[in-house]
Amino acid sequence: RLYDEGKVDEGLMLEFLQSHAAVINQPGFDSPYYSGLNPYALGFAIFMDIKRICDAPTAEDREWFPDIAGSPWRETLEFAMRNFKDESFIQQFLSPKVIRDLKLFLIIDDDQVEMLEVAAIHDDRGYKRVREALSSQYALSVREPNIQVVEAAIRGDRSLTLHHIQDSRRPLGRSVYPVIRHLQQLWGFPVHLVSMEDGKVTRRYHWPVEEESKGAG
Repeated sequence: RLYDEGKVDEGLMLEFLQSHAAVINQPGFDSPYYSGLNPYALGFAIFMDIKRICDAPTAEDREWFPDIAGSPWRETLEFAMRNFKDESFIQQFLSPKVIRDLKLFLIIDDDQVEMLEVAAIHDDRGYKRVREALSSQYALSVREPNIQVVEAAIRGDRSLTLHHIQDSRRPLGRSVYPVIRHLQQLWGFPVHLVSMEDGKVTRRYHWPVEEESKGAG
């Protein structure tokens, strides 16, 4: 609109388009530049789709988004920006059209199963599963490990014991030792971190470093 009204020239417009295209570029899964789903591409696609749903809703849009289909798009976008974070925004506004446009589907890669499972495709049930799975990736509870202090041995060696509640057999990353080392420096006494899943110990970490142990014990 600024260009159409003569308020910016061609040079500025081309510079903006180049920058904008680079930010929202989404390489295909088979591209050497692919590194996962670009959150900027996803967010921009959803916002543009919200405007489309408001301005020119289809029967599918009216079924999936009865509250916003045909509504004023500026008010709807402002409501979405002010009231939703990444996880809830995707859960609320990711549409079947965006799922189709971005060719999203769900694959389950279970390390205890030999074959991959295609768990969601482009049908009503699949759209819901893709939306739920994608939104959960942005949940803080999934991105950040669930670690809780469970014991401080004040009457003993004053060691601090923490439990890591493991999810989907995902181990802690390589930063675990720098983290517990810094925690030990703050606490001043030994720190023990125990990873658990389904009530069973899967791994133990200590600082100062002791002999690591896996499994229950």
